[in-house]
Amino acid sequence: MMNKIIREFFFGCFLLTSGLSVGAQEPILRNLGPQIKASVIQGSTFLTDRSGRTMVYTVVRGNPAHLLGYTLADRKLVTDLPLPGSDGAWDLAVASDGWLYIPGAKGVLYRHLPGSQKVEDLGVVLPGQTTLWSLAAGLNGEIFGATYPGCRVFRYHPDNGFSDVGKGPLVESENYVRSLAYHKASGKLFAGVGSHADLIELDPITGNKRSILSADLKDMEFIYGLELLEGLPDGDRLLALVTVGSFTLVYNIRTGKIEYKIKQMDMKSVSGLDAGQRFYYTLKSGLFSRNIKNPDDTPVKHADGVGTANAILLEGKQLRILNSEGILIEMDTEKFKLSKTKLEIPGQPISIQSIMKGPDGRIWSGGYLAGGHAAYDPAKDITTSYPGLHQTEGMTVNGKDIYFGIYPKGMYYKYDTSKPWSLQKSNPLFLGQIPDQSRSFAIFNEPLSNKIFFGMVPEYGKLGGHLVAYDTETSELKTYGAVSKDQSIVSLTYANGLLWGGTSVSGGLGIMPSTTAAKLFSWDVQKQKIVDELIPVPGANAITAMILSPEGNIWGMAGGTLFVFDPSSKKVLETREIYPTRPLTTHVWRDAFLIWHPTGKIYGTGNGQLFRIDPATLQVEQLAKPATLLTMDDNKRLYFHRSAELWQLTLPDR
Repeated sequence: MMNKIIREFFFGCFLLTSGLSVGAQEPILRNLGPQIKASVIQGSTFLTDRSGRTMVYTVVRGNPAHLLGYTLADRKLVTDLPLPGSDGAWDLAVASDGWLYIPGAKGVLYRHLPGSQKVEDLGVVLPGQTTLWSLAAGLNGEIFGATYPGCRVFRYHPDNGFSDVGKGPLVESENYVRSLAYHKASGKLFAGVGSHADLIELDPITGNKRSILSADLKDMEFIYGLELLEGLPDGDRLLALVTVGSFTLVYNIRTGKIEYKIKQMDMKSVSGLDAGQRFYYTLKSGLFSRNIKNPDDTPVKHADGVGTANAILLEGKQLRILNSEGILIEMDTEKFKLSKTKLEIPGQPISIQSIMKGPDGRIWSGGYLAGGHAAYDPAKDITTSYPGLHQTEGMTVNGKDIYFGIYPKGMYYKYDTSKPWSLQKSNPLFLGQIPDQSRSFAIFNEPLSNKIFFGMVPEYGKLGGHLVAYDTETSELKTYGAVSKDQSIVSLTYANGLLWGGTSVSGGLGIMPSTTAAKLFSWDVQKQKIVDELIPVPGANAITAMILSPEGNIWGMAGGTLFVFDPSSKKVLETREIYPTRPLTTHVWRDAFLIWHPTGKIYGTGNGQLFRIDPATLQVEQLAKPATLLTMDDNKRLYFHRSAELWQLTLPDR
């Protein structure tokens, strides 16, 4: 539980206009503070600093993320530095000159001299690149990195800054370079591409690149991870994790041939080779080793309860692992005796991904990427944490139950709020998932049919989000398929005896749309078929919000344009631009939220701002920013979020 919130601010301090001021009765805006904290670590590595200390570094997610450094001699946290503007880092890499590099958010690269108390922001690596994935150390202090959405590989050197070593996308029409490895002996980079798999050999000096993945594997999703095993007399090996196939390729760099596949292996991190040409890895919490030279080698299991390795270091007979739970594990590879130490990982506030008023009157929040949930009680002014589930894209209520749409892999859960939260006792209860579907931003309770409807965004590299229904009486989960061809379903409502869906032209990440305008469709729940499909606002790329007026009309947001639609006559009655529709760069799944307030006004968020609409005149007032997401409690107070913080707006009763 959080301490009682004491910070209150008059809303006038944040207004863009003075339109909400009503004499002595002022709207009140309160910062309720961060709702969800987590100790989720990502990029990790072992290293030796310039004083000779062996250390392990990791990054804990948060707003901001923090770079953490621990000495292995005494397991003490000696470095705890914020990464301003970044909420996490997928990788860490140590350059040949000893500098530690950290890939940040918004395309920014950081560096840190191990043992110091300073992080340096080096700026955006390449124009237009918003996400940095894997890093690889080259020669003479250089560092290479993989980017999204341009499918690029950059080089950084302290003497001459950033350059695009691939001279453009590694694969045209693809967005991701997801994994990267540098082979010192040949001077070549190897890059794993997605969301349509490819493996590229890149010469960082000339920019020459060639695909080394066979055609039959290019219908997979990603080359998600790459690891090098060096020092073999007949050729160093590159391990390449292929998804969705979930197997690892063994590629001989000298011969240029894929030798065999390993069916089960965790590729988040693997060790180097020991004297017997064996390497160590984790799988389903177990520690294993296998001989790289022998395709038929049966893996040896050395221990259970090791978890998933974030980083592995093999020095002689000493094996060290930092797992994803922040536990440091050490093992003698001859005696196979394990020791475990839980490192102190300071919890950090994480961004809010979804908010909703629950059946208990509390305001429920779901966390971004690190997952987890929290519920703020307006009556008691306290927040309670509910850990365990992954990232929630959307929520809805049916009676005393909350339904969650969870990313990744499009999972659905139901939580009975009358009983204790316990994943061990299946509360929340896992309801199932639909193959090739990923995110459910649109969730709607349709009580006449006893169904919960989920509007889906498909998996990476795919078009066509499904309409999915869960029957609350029979517990049947059913998909009706991609009812709007090549489009995702991102908003839902019910009017005039039909379910109405708003679509986005975007599919999963890593594929461009095949259509140009978002559609509004109606669905006959009993006959299980599309009735009508139309484009309410030409040129809009997504319909992200829909609500019903007291008269039964649909008020929606298509791009930045408000539209009023009569579901009986099936005509658009009015439109009004609230803010300019943003050009589509990568995707649009979610933007606007609308609420019909008891005062008779419509409140909304979109384009990062809070606004109010007079339904009689369609007059729009821009109220405050930043503001994202929107919900309302039983006392007519509004809630939105700013990064990790939940904000409450109390309005005058007029």
